[in-house]
Amino acid sequence: MPGAMNAASDVPTNAGPTRGGPPRHRVVIVGGGFGGLYAAKGLATAPVQVTLIDRVNHHLFQPLLYQVATGIVDEGSVAPALRGVLRAQANVEVLLAEVTGFDLAAHEVQALAPDERRLTIGYDTLVVATGVRTDYFGHDEWAAAAPGLKSLEDARWLRSHILGAFEMAELAGDPDERRAWLTFVVVGAGPTGVELTGEIATLAHRVLPRDFRNVATREARVILMDAGPTILPRFPASLRRRAAADLEALGVETRTGTLAVDIDVGGISMRPSDAETAPEERLMARTVIWAAGVRAAEAADVLAAAAAPARDRIGRLLVAPDLTLPGHPEVFAIGDMAAVDDLPGVAPVAMQQGRYVAEVIEARGGGRPSPAAFRYRDKGTMATVGPRRAIVDAYGLRVGGLPGSVLWAFIHLYYLIGWGNRSVTLLRWLVQMTTRTRSNRLVDVEHAASWRELRRRGDAPGPGFWEKMRRKNGAG
Repeated sequence: MPGAMNAASDVPTNAGPTRGGPPRHRVVIVGGGFGGLYAAKGLATAPVQVTLIDRVNHHLFQPLLYQVATGIVDEGSVAPALRGVLRAQANVEVLLAEVTGFDLAAHEVQALAPDERRLTIGYDTLVVATGVRTDYFGHDEWAAAAPGLKSLEDARWLRSHILGAFEMAELAGDPDERRAWLTFVVVGAGPTGVELTGEIATLAHRVLPRDFRNVATREARVILMDAGPTILPRFPASLRRRAAADLEALGVETRTGTLAVDIDVGGISMRPSDAETAPEERLMARTVIWAAGVRAAEAADVLAAAAAPARDRIGRLLVAPDLTLPGHPEVFAIGDMAAVDDLPGVAPVAMQQGRYVAEVIEARGGGRPSPAAFRYRDKGTMATVGPRRAIVDAYGLRVGGLPGSVLWAFIHLYYLIGWGNRSVTLLRWLVQMTTRTRSNRLVDVEHAASWRELRRRGDAPGPGFWEKMRRKNGAG
C-alpha cells in the first residue's frame, strides 16, 4: 500500500504518492560523498523521491581531511550534516543506516539502523557511491599500527596520535625512546602522503618548538616513503621537482624506491623496491601512517555479489559508458568505487558523475533520450606541500609556491559546502600562515596514558582503540 509503514523495519518506505497523483519514481542513493551528494542535488527539480542512505550523518570534504589530522581546521568545517545540506530539497529524505545487501530482482536495499533494526528500502533507480577504503596490499595486520586517512574517525585518531607523540617525547627519559616518539613515517607519496608529511614537519619544526621544555621538537624526523620511483606520479616532472624541493626545505626526508616489508607498533622495516635480496632496514618509529593504497569500499563487494560485474585490480566495478551495471540499467555505480577509463579517484570525477547520473535519471523520467556516454572534463590536479607552498596543474596553469597556494585555496573554498565553513576555514588558514599557531591541538591524559598501557600489553592502536580502553576501564 502506498505510504504504508515497512513491516520489517517500521520505517516509512519512499513509495508514497504525491498529492493527488501517482507514486513518484523512487531513487535510492547509497553514500553521501561527492558522487551521492551531487546526484541528489542534481535531482532537486525532478519529479522523483530521493532517499539518501549513509552510515554517517555528514558529507565529508576529504581533500581537507589531512588538515583535521594535523590540527589546522576542526572537523565541523569539513563535514557538514547531510540533512543541513539538503534541508531545502523537499524531495529528499536522509537515513542514517549501514547498507548490508542488495536484492536487485526485488529492487530493494537492505540496511541496519543504529539500533540494529533491519530496514528494507524499495527503489526504482539505485545509485551506489560508497567510495574506497584503505588497502594494505595483503597485509591487513598492518592496519592496527599504520592507520589510513579516509574518515573523520581516522583524522581524529591521527591528530591525538601525532600530538600524543610529542607529549610522550617530552616525558621520555631514554634517548632512543624519545627518538622513536619523534620519528614520523608516512607510506605513500601521492597527494595525501605529501600533504601529511608537509604539515607534520611544519608542526614539529615551526609551530611547536617554543611550547616544549624537555624536548627539541625540531629534532623530529619526518619521512615520506614510496615503493615507486617518484613522488606525485600524476603531476608533470617540473611540479614534482618543485614539490620535492619544498618538502626538503620543510625538513622532510623523501625515500622513493623503498618498499615497506613489515610494520608494527614499534616501527617499520623496509628495503629497496628493486632488490628482493637486499638487507632490510629497521626504523624505530611510534607513528607510521599509511597513504599508499586504496580498495573499493565494502558496499562494492556486496553489490558485486548481487550483480556479478567484472572488477579491476582494486575491486572497483567495471560499469557501462552510462555508469550503469551491465545487465542492470536501473543501477548506477559512481565515484571511486567505479572503474571508468582509469580515471583518478578525486572529488571532481565523483561530482561530475553525480551530476551526469541525475541528468540520465531525469531524462528517462521525462521520456527524453539519455545524455551521451559519460565523459570527464579534466580540470587539473593540485596538492599542498606546506604553508604558502602548493603545486597546481589546472586550467592550463602549472604553478607552485605562493601563487599555487593561493589558487589551491580559492578552488578548495569554492567547493567547500556552506559559506560559514568557507569563512571559518579561510580565517584559520590566515591565522596559521601569519602566526604559526594551530588551535586544534587537543589531547588528554587518557590518550597519553593509553600509550603506556599499549607498551605494557603489546596491544596495537588504531581507530576505536581509545573507546575500547574506556570500556575496559569502566568509563563511558
